[in-house]
Amino acid sequence: MIVEPLPLTPDHDLPGEVLTELTALYASNRDFHALSGDFPDPDDIRPEQVATALAGELAQPDAEVLLARSEGRLVGVAVTLAHHPDPADPDPWIGLLMVDARRQRQGHGRRLVQLLEDRFRRAGRTAVRLAVLENNPKGLAFWTALGYEVIDHRADRAQGRPCAVLRKRLD
Repeated sequence: MIVEPLPLTPDHDLPGEVLTELTALYASNRDFHALSGDFPDPDDIRPEQVATALAGELAQPDAEVLLARSEGRLVGVAVTLAHHPDPADPDPWIGLLMVDARRQRQGHGRRLVQLLEDRFRRAGRTAVRLAVLENNPKGLAFWTALGYEVIDHRADRAQGRPCAVLRKRLD
């Protein structure tokens, strides 16, 4: 698996073919989008909606959007924050990790998480956090199987949805 930053054009737009790939990946995760409410119609996710969502992610200070490719195909996307907006929170965050639903249960998510954790370790970080929507038991099971522990329950900053906050030490 290769993980690389999201390429942008000189005008800070997404190249068309990358946006097409990302739209297909987002659309494949219909059940997640039905839970999250991130898109008005989880059965009709459009390129302009994905571009807007990713622009919103990249507007956050220290945010990075990473694409995961296996055998040349886009299999996942991750959004990380080097620093959480809350200054009392010392850890970096995984803001989103999404694997193409047609390629789930093949180890891509687990491998992508390992690569993200390795990036944080190389940056000298000792732990990482993330939030899982309370109505997403599959997501919670995935993260806890990887050693993440629930440390808090609170609403997410963007939409006030109930979430479990998880943390994993990286030593």
